[in-house]
Amino acid sequence: MTARPRLLLVDDHDVVRLGTRALLEERFEIVGEADNVGSAIELAKERQPDVVLLDVRLPGGGGAAVAVEVRKALPGTCVVAFTVSTSRLDVVTMMNAGVDGYLTKTTHSEDLADLLDSALAGHRPVSKEVAGYLLDIDDEIDTGSGIEHLTPREREVVNLIARGYTYRETSHRLEISVKTLETHMSNIFTKLGIASRHQLAALVGPTFTRPDDD
Repeated sequence: MTARPRLLLVDDHDVVRLGTRALLEERFEIVGEADNVGSAIELAKERQPDVVLLDVRLPGGGGAAVAVEVRKALPGTCVVAFTVSTSRLDVVTMMNAGVDGYLTKTTHSEDLADLLDSALAGHRPVSKEVAGYLLDIDDEIDTGSGIEHLTPREREVVNLIARGYTYRETSHRLEISVKTLETHMSNIFTKLGIASRHQLAALVGPTFTRPDDD
Protein backbone atom coordinates (compact mmCIF):
# COMPACT_ATOMS: atom_id res chain seq x y z
CA MET A 1 0.00 0.00 0.00
CA THR A 2 1.40 3.40 -0.96
CA ALA A 3 2.07 5.67 2.01
CA ARG A 4 -0.12 8.73 2.24
CA PRO A 5 1.62 12.11 1.91
CA ARG A 6 2.33 13.70 5.29
CA LEU A 7 0.52 16.99 5.85
CA LEU A 8 0.89 19.75 8.43
CA LEU A 9 -2.25 21.84 8.87
CA VAL A 10 -1.74 25.48 9.88
CA ASP A 11 -4.72 27.71 10.66
CA ASP A 12 -5.66 29.83 13.67
CA HIS A 13 -9.33 28.76 13.61
CA ASP A 14 -10.15 25.47 15.32
CA VAL A 15 -13.30 24.91 13.25
CA VAL A 16 -11.39 25.36 9.99
CA ARG A 17 -8.69 22.90 11.05
CA LEU A 18 -11.32 20.38 12.12
CA GLY A 19 -13.20 20.63 8.84
CA THR A 20 -10.07 20.53 6.70
CA ARG A 21 -8.75 17.52 8.58
CA ALA A 22 -12.03 15.70 7.94
CA LEU A 23 -11.75 16.46 4.22
CA LEU A 24 -8.15 15.35 3.84
CA GLU A 25 -7.35 12.64 6.37
CA GLU A 26 -8.44 9.80 4.07
CA ARG A 27 -5.75 10.70 1.53
CA PHE A 28 -3.18 12.48 3.71
CA GLU A 29 -1.53 11.59 6.98
CA ILE A 30 -2.12 14.65 9.20
CA VAL A 31 1.12 14.86 11.17
CA GLY A 32 0.27 17.95 13.17
CA GLU A 33 -1.72 21.14 13.56
CA ALA A 34 -0.55 24.65 14.40
CA ASP A 35 -2.36 27.94 15.02
CA ASN A 36 0.47 30.49 14.93
CA VAL A 37 3.76 31.20 13.17
CA GLY A 38 6.10 29.95 15.90
CA SER A 39 4.40 26.60 16.45
CA ALA A 40 4.01 26.08 12.70
CA ILE A 41 7.74 26.50 12.06
CA GLU A 42 8.65 24.33 15.04
CA LEU A 43 6.28 21.54 14.04
CA ALA A 44 7.36 21.64 10.40
CA LYS A 45 11.01 21.18 11.37
CA GLU A 46 10.13 18.42 13.82
CA ARG A 47 7.63 16.45 11.72
CA GLN A 48 9.10 17.19 8.26
CA PRO A 49 5.80 16.93 6.35
CA ASP A 50 5.52 16.47 2.61
CA VAL A 51 3.11 19.40 2.42
CA VAL A 52 2.15 22.33 4.64
CA LEU A 53 -1.37 23.70 4.16
CA LEU A 54 -0.99 27.24 5.41
CA ASP A 55 -3.33 30.09 6.29
CA VAL A 56 -2.12 33.53 5.18
CA ARG A 57 -3.12 35.71 8.12
CA LEU A 58 -1.59 33.98 11.10
CA PRO A 59 -0.74 35.37 14.54
CA GLY A 60 2.95 35.93 15.02
CA GLY A 61 3.97 37.30 11.64
CA GLY A 62 1.68 35.88 8.98
CA GLY A 63 1.83 32.85 6.73
CA ALA A 64 4.65 34.32 4.65
CA ALA A 65 7.00 34.05 7.63
CA VAL A 66 6.20 30.34 7.89
CA ALA A 67 6.66 29.78 4.17
CA VAL A 68 10.07 31.47 4.14
CA GLU A 69 11.36 29.43 7.08
CA VAL A 70 9.99 26.14 5.76
CA ARG A 71 11.57 26.78 2.36
CA LYS A 72 14.92 27.38 4.07
CA ALA A 73 14.81 24.44 6.46
CA LEU A 74 12.88 21.92 4.34
CA PRO A 75 13.39 22.72 0.65
CA GLY A 76 11.69 19.49 -0.36
CA THR A 77 8.48 20.32 1.48
CA CYS A 78 5.56 21.67 -0.54
CA VAL A 79 3.86 24.76 0.92
CA VAL A 80 0.35 25.71 -0.19
CA ALA A 81 -1.53 28.80 1.00
CA PHE A 82 -5.15 28.14 2.01
CA THR A 83 -7.06 31.27 2.91
CA VAL A 84 -10.15 33.43 2.68
CA SER A 85 -8.03 36.31 1.39
CA THR A 86 -8.25 37.34 -2.24
CA SER A 87 -6.11 40.42 -1.64
CA ARG A 88 -3.53 41.14 -4.35
CA LEU A 89 -1.01 42.04 -1.66
CA ASP A 90 -1.50 38.72 0.14
CA VAL A 91 -1.20 36.74 -3.09
CA VAL A 92 1.99 38.47 -4.20
CA THR A 93 3.49 38.32 -0.69
CA MET A 94 2.86 34.59 -0.38
CA MET A 95 4.15 33.80 -3.87
CA ASN A 96 7.29 35.83 -3.20
CA ALA A 97 7.69 33.85 0.03
CA GLY A 98 7.92 30.72 -2.10
CA VAL A 99 4.58 28.96 -1.74
CA ASP A 100 3.75 26.24 -4.25
CA GLY A 101 0.13 27.23 -4.64
CA TYR A 102 -2.55 29.66 -3.47
CA LEU A 103 -6.00 28.24 -2.79
CA THR A 104 -8.98 30.10 -1.41
CA LYS A 105 -11.35 28.54 1.08
CA THR A 106 -14.09 28.73 -1.53
CA THR A 107 -12.35 25.79 -3.23
CA HIS A 108 -14.80 22.93 -3.72
CA SER A 109 -14.29 20.40 -0.95
CA GLU A 110 -14.01 17.51 -3.38
CA ASP A 111 -11.22 19.29 -5.26
CA LEU A 112 -8.93 20.19 -2.36
CA ALA A 113 -7.09 16.86 -2.09
CA ASP A 114 -6.57 16.72 -5.85
CA LEU A 115 -5.14 20.25 -5.87
CA LEU A 116 -2.70 19.35 -3.10
CA ASP A 117 -1.63 16.27 -5.06
CA SER A 118 -1.11 18.57 -8.03
CA ALA A 119 1.16 20.80 -5.95
CA LEU A 120 3.13 17.78 -4.76
CA ALA A 121 3.54 16.74 -8.41
CA GLY A 122 5.25 20.05 -9.19
CA HIS A 123 2.33 22.11 -10.46
CA ARG A 124 1.28 25.39 -8.85
CA PRO A 125 -2.47 25.35 -8.24
CA VAL A 126 -3.99 28.82 -7.91
CA SER A 127 -7.66 29.59 -7.36
CA LYS A 128 -9.33 31.41 -10.22
CA GLU A 129 -10.36 34.26 -7.92
CA VAL A 130 -6.74 35.36 -7.53
CA ALA A 131 -5.00 34.01 -10.64
CA GLY A 132 -5.22 37.38 -12.34
CA TYR A 133 -2.97 38.99 -9.75
CA LEU A 134 -0.10 36.73 -10.77
CA LEU A 135 -0.53 37.87 -14.34
CA ASP A 136 -0.66 41.59 -13.60
CA ILE A 137 2.84 43.00 -13.96
CA ASP A 138 1.95 46.54 -14.94
CA ASP A 139 2.79 47.93 -11.50
CA GLU A 140 5.99 45.91 -11.15
CA ILE A 141 8.00 46.90 -14.22
CA ASP A 142 9.97 49.93 -15.29
CA THR A 143 8.30 52.14 -17.86
CA GLY A 144 10.35 52.40 -21.00
CA SER A 145 11.15 48.70 -21.02
CA GLY A 146 8.78 48.23 -23.94
CA ILE A 147 6.55 45.86 -21.98
CA GLU A 148 3.91 48.57 -21.69
CA HIS A 149 3.35 48.11 -25.43
CA LEU A 150 2.42 44.44 -25.10
CA THR A 151 -1.16 43.23 -25.20
CA PRO A 152 -2.73 41.99 -21.95
CA ARG A 153 -2.30 38.37 -23.07
CA GLU A 154 1.35 39.00 -23.98
CA ARG A 155 1.93 40.48 -20.53
CA GLU A 156 0.42 37.36 -18.99
CA VAL A 157 2.89 35.26 -20.99
CA VAL A 158 5.81 37.48 -19.99
CA ASN A 159 4.96 37.22 -16.32
CA LEU A 160 5.00 33.42 -16.32
CA ILE A 161 7.96 32.89 -18.64
CA ALA A 162 10.05 35.44 -16.72
CA ARG A 163 9.27 33.55 -13.50
CA GLY A 164 10.89 30.47 -15.00
CA TYR A 165 7.87 28.47 -16.11
CA THR A 166 8.34 26.26 -19.15
CA TYR A 167 6.35 26.71 -22.34
CA ARG A 168 4.29 23.66 -21.43
CA GLU A 169 3.54 24.92 -17.90
CA THR A 170 2.69 28.38 -19.22
CA SER A 171 0.37 27.11 -21.93
CA HIS A 172 -1.38 24.92 -19.34
CA ARG A 173 -1.88 27.83 -16.96
CA LEU A 174 -3.20 30.11 -19.67
CA GLU A 175 -5.27 27.32 -21.25
CA ILE A 176 -3.77 27.79 -24.70
CA SER A 177 -1.80 25.46 -26.96
CA VAL A 178 1.98 25.44 -27.00
CA LYS A 179 1.83 26.51 -30.65
CA THR A 180 -0.24 29.57 -29.72
CA LEU A 181 2.20 30.34 -26.92
CA GLU A 182 5.11 30.17 -29.35
CA THR A 183 3.32 32.72 -31.55
CA HIS A 184 2.90 35.02 -28.57
CA MET A 185 6.59 34.63 -27.71
CA SER A 186 7.62 35.49 -31.26
CA ASN A 187 5.53 38.66 -31.11
CA ILE A 188 6.93 39.55 -27.69
CA PHE A 189 10.53 39.12 -28.83
CA THR A 190 9.86 41.31 -31.85
CA LYS A 191 8.21 44.08 -29.85
CA LEU A 192 10.90 44.09 -27.15
CA GLY A 193 13.84 43.66 -29.51
CA ILE A 194 15.16 40.56 -27.73
CA ALA A 195 15.90 37.02 -28.82
CA SER A 196 15.71 34.73 -25.78
CA ARG A 197 13.89 33.97 -22.55
CA HIS A 198 17.05 34.88 -20.61
CA GLN A 199 16.95 38.37 -22.07
CA LEU A 200 13.28 38.57 -21.22
CA ALA A 201 13.91 37.65 -17.58
CA ALA A 202 16.71 40.21 -17.38
CA LEU A 203 14.45 42.90 -18.84
CA VAL A 204 11.59 42.24 -16.43
CA GLY A 205 13.87 41.99 -13.43
CA PRO A 206 14.31 39.81 -10.35
CA THR A 207 10.83 40.53 -8.99
CA PHE A 208 9.50 37.78 -11.22
CA THR A 209 12.07 35.09 -10.51
CA ARG A 210 10.40 31.80 -9.78
CA PRO A 211 11.50 30.25 -6.47
CA ASP A 212 13.81 27.27 -7.03
CA ASP A 213 12.09 23.90 -6.98
CA ASP A 214 14.59 21.92 -4.93
